Amino acid sequence: MSAPTRSPSGARRAVQYELDVVVTRGGILESRHRVHAAVVDGRGELIGIAGDPSLITAWRSGAKPMQAAPFVEAGIPDAVGWGDDEVALACASHAGEPEHVAIASRMLESLGLEEGDLACGPHEPLSKRGSKLLRESGLHPTRLHNNCSGKHAAMLAYAVRCGEGALGYQRAEHMVQRAVLATVSRWAGIPAQRVLVAVDGCGVTTFGLPLDAMATAFARFAIAAERGEEVPARIFAAMRSRPFLIGGTDRFDTVVLEETGGAVIAKVGAEGMHSVAVPARGLGLAIKVEDGGQRAQHVAVIRLLQVLGVFPEDLPARLAAFARTPVVNTRGETVGELAPLA
Repeated sequence: MSAPTRSPSGARRAVQYELDVVVTRGGILESRHRVHAAVVDGRGELIGIAGDPSLITAWRSGAKPMQAAPFVEAGIPDAVGWGDDEVALACASHAGEPEHVAIASRMLESLGLEEGDLACGPHEPLSKRGSKLLRESGLHPTRLHNNCSGKHAAMLAYAVRCGEGALGYQRAEHMVQRAVLATVSRWAGIPAQRVLVAVDGCGVTTFGLPLDAMATAFARFAIAAERGEEVPARIFAAMRSRPFLIGGTDRFDTVVLEETGGAVIAKVGAEGMHSVAVPARGLGLAIKVEDGGQRAQHVAVIRLLQVLGVFPEDLPARLAAFARTPVVNTRGETVGELAPLA
């Protein structure tokens, strides 16, 4: 990590961090994951970087709190009788465990809809517990098990209540996705026409933005929540009060929420993407593992939070398990380690 410097004009330059993650086997450096990151503070200044903070990439599920904002802003949760469970699941990349599935199902039932109305496809539960319980039940994964089913149910609620209807709610031209794009644009400070739009793994739109814009969005959202602004405050309150719903058993985002008492809000995205808010300090972070390797992103997130002084060097056991991971061979022997380079 380099020390912060000041330009001739007196403006503070961003601190450069080394966040690359390596796999060692004995004394051999076997693999290296390059990590890019941006850290933005409460004044909207870029204060920390790793790699290329202007890297444009797909935000994926890291954007879910922003994607939930339009339906909260429109008063949909109160109108349909939803509480923190439903709002939290709308922001979640959940593990498809029975508790998650039950809430997603209840959300649809309250709208007079059913699983087939979800545009996401089925996939296996994302936790070992979820997979085990599904296997023991003799059932197959459904769309409700999709980690994005809560987000989709919330989008359906917005579509139905605001009059455009559920058909095609996942498409970029539908009012739901237009509203989400406008929300992302506003919080990130990027004109909507400059936000790249593509199709996410679950079928709805995803957005291409520079990492520093994603970090800006999370910093602004965090500050607004701390000020008590209704929409960000309600979303973050739901995420904090329902950590299990955000991820699930032994899932990183849930562990971070639980271990910090909600002081740190982490939101996973696919392909090595992670967004983090530290509301009390007005910080927003965006982290991208260049090769998309999820095995490296948790390590990088924890290391960045450590160098920022948010996490201690001596981590609680549950966080430490994500910070350094043993490489184990087929004999059950530990033969190496996945760990930060620096």
